[in-house]
Amino acid sequence: MKKIHLLLKKEDLNEEKIEAGSKIAVVLDVLLATTTITSALRDGAKQVIPVMDSREALEVSQSYSKTECVIAGELNAKPIDGFVYPSPSLISTMIKDKTLILSTTNGTVALRKASPAKRVFIASLINNPSVAEAVRQEKETDTIVVVCSGNSSGFSLEDFYGAGHFIDCLTGESLSEFDLTDSALAALLFYQARKEESKEILSSALVGRMFNRHEGDIDLRLAAQKGSVNLVPILVDGKFIISKKKVAYQNKD
Repeated sequence: MKKIHLLLKKEDLNEEKIEAGSKIAVVLDVLLATTTITSALRDGAKQVIPVMDSREALEVSQSYSKTECVIAGELNAKPIDGFVYPSPSLISTMIKDKTLILSTTNGTVALRKASPAKRVFIASLINNPSVAEAVRQEKETDTIVVVCSGNSSGFSLEDFYGAGHFIDCLTGESLSEFDLTDSALAALLFYQARKEESKEILSSALVGRMFNRHEGDIDLRLAAQKGSVNLVPILVDGKFIISKKKVAYQNKD
């Protein structure tokens, strides 16, 4: 029986514990890093490099010419001088055949903290069904750690909802075959009770309300489109690329 753990914020992630054994990490930052990364790969990015902060982003960018990469980031939801704001709709127009170097307050930090796991997947509402199918195909692990990146207040409503959606996609009609922690079960039940309200949930969350104040509705609507992207980003040598494993799923939403 596979165990599903849910961490409610990046600060709960212990690098030593996640490295032990053969754990799979599935990281969500629905608004907005994991949605941005998934969208960028869909839109033709060669790869995405998550970094801890803007200084590391600039250091990494020195290995690329200006025509080979896009440097994007935010700090505490505010633009970083000289960086592209990490909006999926904005990056889509400039990312084809380039490397995206991405720095965000929560999502990329969570991804780096999760990197010691045996396998690290990026998940969001837009690609949860595909990632769930890819995780089901991983036979040599008995522990799946779902990580909510969280936000400035710690708990993130949109990540909790997204985690519930992922767990619902993963367990399907076979819930009895999985051992869920209480937090994982709570996320699943919350999602199942509000499964038709993805846009409303995202809009009502702390970060979603900020998007609404700053004309971010296009990215909110994109992030709320469950199962719209059949793509599995996976970490290889510190870079996220599209998994070559073929996945097929039935999007029941």
